[in-house]
Amino acid sequence: MIEIVRYDASMAARWDEFVRTSRNGTFLHQRGYMDYHSDRFTDCSLMALHDGKLCALLPANVDGDTLWSHRGLTYGSWIVPLKHFDATVMLEVMDAAMAWLRANGIKRLVYKPVPHIYHRYPCEEDLYALFRHGARLTEANISTTIDLTCPLPLDRGNKSGANAARKAGIQVGPSDDWKGYWQLLSSLLDERYGTRPVHTLDEMRLLQQRFPHSIVLYTATLDGELLAGVVMYLSMPVAHCQYIGASPRGKDSKALTLLFEYLIGESAKQGYRYFDFGISNEDHGRYLNEGLVRQKSRLGGRGIIYNTFEITL
Repeated sequence: MIEIVRYDASMAARWDEFVRTSRNGTFLHQRGYMDYHSDRFTDCSLMALHDGKLCALLPANVDGDTLWSHRGLTYGSWIVPLKHFDATVMLEVMDAAMAWLRANGIKRLVYKPVPHIYHRYPCEEDLYALFRHGARLTEANISTTIDLTCPLPLDRGNKSGANAARKAGIQVGPSDDWKGYWQLLSSLLDERYGTRPVHTLDEMRLLQQRFPHSIVLYTATLDGELLAGVVMYLSMPVAHCQYIGASPRGKDSKALTLLFEYLIGESAKQGYRYFDFGISNEDHGRYLNEGLVRQKSRLGGRGIIYNTFEITL
């Protein structure tokens, strides 16, 4: 009863409308976000049809004999509707998808479920289907998240730091200075890790123009000097920190602490359920940056996991 078809560009409007009304889709799963790096990934997204009606989507790319869901996204997962989709349907979808993958020469599926905090209604049927198909956990990255319905307060040191930054006259709020912040962020990453941001400035500008209400830059400044910034990815019910950075003066003046205090408060006011600082891991979860996770914890966050599973076909 379930038919699996490969997505093509003619299906974009249908795809995006399904994501918007789904239980677990975010703007990262919209084609306008997924396709910005189509030159880097060979799209192999799948659409599951039940008696000809769309019932599930899998954002995915193919590399050799491996299907990734999706390698260019933080999380992929089957995107499913609110109604008329339970564990029995999920098992049918997964069974049909496994058959489609085998028929098309795919020997391995790498699957990144949407973390539960992004679900607009409980949505873990895919985890059960993974278990039924013998999936094994291959990666676990820990993120630090605040439940905004009952937030823990900043610890004494951060509260004192935020107050000092406020008294010093540091200003925080939304900003359009993408060029200035990208220069600061790129310099920090190069000095500390010898790396650069995953997104180029042009890519971020493109994505922000496509999703102006979902991708927002916030900065902390003093007398016109850029001290710190955070790029927020906003997708109900989660306000997620994507890029975080502070200059040496910004760190000394606690500008980032004040900015986080502001962002946490604003996210709660705007109706978000969770404030997610992002992961503190390297080497596919095997290394934990203990200092970083402690910093986030002192701001009131606690751990949630971004998992990755594999199925050998």
